Amino acid sequence: MNKVIIILGPTGVGKTEASILFAKSIDAEIISADSMQIYKFMNIGTAKPTPEQLKKVKHHMIDIVNPWESFSTGRYISMVKETIKDIHNRGKIPVVTGGTGLYIKAMTRGIFTGPHADWELRERLISIEKEKEGTLYNYLRKLDPETSSKISPNDLRRIIRALEVCIKTNTPISELQKSLTIPLPYEFIKIGLSRERRELYKLIEQRVDLMIEKGLVEEVKNILKMKPDKTPLQAIGYKEIIKYLNNEISLPEAIKLIKRNTKRYAKRQFTWFKKETDILWIDITGIYDSNVITSLIYNLYIRLIKDSEK
Repeated sequence: MNKVIIILGPTGVGKTEASILFAKSIDAEIISADSMQIYKFMNIGTAKPTPEQLKKVKHHMIDIVNPWESFSTGRYISMVKETIKDIHNRGKIPVVTGGTGLYIKAMTRGIFTGPHADWELRERLISIEKEKEGTLYNYLRKLDPETSSKISPNDLRRIIRALEVCIKTNTPISELQKSLTIPLPYEFIKIGLSRERRELYKLIEQRVDLMIEKGLVEEVKNILKMKPDKTPLQAIGYKEIIKYLNNEISLPEAIKLIKRNTKRYAKRQFTWFKKETDILWIDITGIYDSNVITSLIYNLYIRLIKDSEK
């Protein structure tokens, strides 16, 4: 079975440069698994690879949609499926790198996409909820107790989607997810990079300061002129600067919020990744040289290949 290497880890850990150097060392190509790097023009706030880095190794799934376009996990997987196939057909190895757990889970375990959005139905459901708060959640509890137990009563977006699928298919979404979820047909090698939390948080703070120096505020101003979709506006780094531009908070307050929210996001990533039992972790605490990190990844990869050939 063809192999796909995944290099994952929390935001700010040091994946980007190490992944590029590793991919170059084994003549591989990189597939981004970052849900915000798919958007064009959003460069600084998403910590995209620089033009110089992109020249070192061929990258995929970066700058593929405009900020005003909607984009789903299902569409991501559909595109990645073809990309992986193309890379293998050319005799190269795909190296997936990023921190969006949903994208990685969809690749390795599969994803249920469900029927297309029915906006008229959604509007009717929203009207029902406006009449009496909590009605939709109670309705979901009756139709699909398993799904309702995994969703917060306050998460109206997910409640509406679960009801929408149930109504359109006459089947609880929990049952459909079990029967229609198929992973991509590859052998996945998952390598995780981790750091001691205080060290990671310090690196995150430094990265946010650098983003501001590079012109994050101007980037957000330009994005807003494009009348973007709601999703990119919710990205960490963008939503806080928007509050600043709307005179809701000061710039120092916005920067403080970006740092806080990025740390919280990194913590959630750690929690999610630690539940995955098939990730081989490399602790890079105290290591800042990307060449050294690359060597650690390469040595682990070679060991895994040799073990698989025994």
